[in-house]
Amino acid sequence: MDVHALAAALAAHPSIRSKLDIAGTTRALSLSAGAPGMPGDDAAAIRAMDGTWDLLAGEGFMPQFVQDDPWFAGWCGVMVNLSDIAAMGGRPTALLDTVWAPDTASAEPLLAGLRDAAMAYGVPIVGGHTNLRSKDLNLAVSVTGRAKRLISSFAAAPGDVLIAAVDHRGHYRPSFDNWCAALDAPHERLRSDYEILPELAEAGLVDAGKDISQGGIVGTALMLAESSRCGFDIELADISLPRGVAVDRWLRTFPSFGFLLSVRRERANEVCSVFGARDISAAAIGHATDSSRIDLTSGGARATFWDYAAAPYIALAKEISHA
Repeated sequence: MDVHALAAALAAHPSIRSKLDIAGTTRALSLSAGAPGMPGDDAAAIRAMDGTWDLLAGEGFMPQFVQDDPWFAGWCGVMVNLSDIAAMGGRPTALLDTVWAPDTASAEPLLAGLRDAAMAYGVPIVGGHTNLRSKDLNLAVSVTGRAKRLISSFAAAPGDVLIAAVDHRGHYRPSFDNWCAALDAPHERLRSDYEILPELAEAGLVDAGKDISQGGIVGTALMLAESSRCGFDIELADISLPRGVAVDRWLRTFPSFGFLLSVRRERANEVCSVFGARDISAAAIGHATDSSRIDLTSGGARATFWDYAAAPYIALAKEISHA
């Protein structure tokens, strides 16, 4: 494998480069990681009076995705928001949807997908906004949640083990690098799988991580590293692949259930075993470094995928002491 060609191709891929838009928006809003809610995490976290955390997240969707596959877009509107809450060590409490459509008939499959996913995951849709006079079909969804102890993008530290936990029991949806392992799963399994993250946080086993989002494993590792002011070495041979999936596609894939966790070395085996007990693939794929780079390694070769010191990715970080 030509690791240099792979790193260059991933760094140029649209799904990874699309995250560069975040920096422009946060600058326009005068946001930084030190602002209330800790922008840069998977959900905004607000300290509650009882010492727990209120969580708030939201997702807007690519118009072409919504128009090409409206039912699945509705389903994803629920699923990706619940993943953001789980990635923070939280449990969801409610969902809100915003739907644009030319008419009622056009909106129906989108709304059906939202309804079906909310029922599957057991989280209520409590309101939102509807516009049935829009030229195009589109969707945004937000979620609230609560956490007792946080998993944060800002808590990774050099020496940590980088764990990828992904449900391989799925397949790709047409046209996009979306790996869906949720549609055929029993509803009870979907709900219980999302309990893993808050349980790990509350047990003190995990405090740093992100859900694997658009940009896949490498893009998510980059966001986690930049937020925590560390780097990651990712060993390609250690990445577990679903049958028939090439490593380059898997590294940029957006899975329905997938998390990157930066875990203290002495806790890594236990964390992997918790996922393994539920038939979810979890393996150490690298480690955190005292650098600003995401490096890919293979057979003794090394290539830098991204150096955020030279080219900031999301430009949301705060000064952290790794002492």
